[in-house]
Amino acid sequence: MNLKKIVKVFLMLNGFLLVVALGFGVITTIFPTVGYTFQAPAPAGTPSTTTPTEPATAPVSGASDSSKGWGYLAAALATGLGSIGAGVAVSGVGSAAMGAISEKPELMGRSLIFVGLAEGIAIYGLIISIMILQRLATG
Repeated sequence: MNLKKIVKVFLMLNGFLLVVALGFGVITTIFPTVGYTFQAPAPAGTPSTTTPTEPATAPVSGASDSSKGWGYLAAALATGLGSIGAGVAVSGVGSAAMGAISEKPELMGRSLIFVGLAEGIAIYGLIISIMILQRLATG
């Protein structure tokens, strides 16, 4: 396989992952889940300890379900768009680096630095999404 086909495959894979992550983010935004707690029925003959105005479930702490959905969507966008940007950058830098290395093999070290910088874009997006997900988990 030549380099263009490999880059196209990686871009299609990143696009697919972006669509799946966006779908997950949209679904969690549209259909938020509610945190319910299970309460076992009281044994017969014991008085009830809850009043009708008291909620049967424990209050959910932290962010609301809607804002969590938007947070998941933001994490998906950070990872997906960062990966697509890295794929586009590596496709340009990688093909130029391969051309330069074929003419002057001593340029291999310098060209790898530029390919690594282009890959850093995806790592930055992943770090941002991890920070967002960590913030959602802690509330």
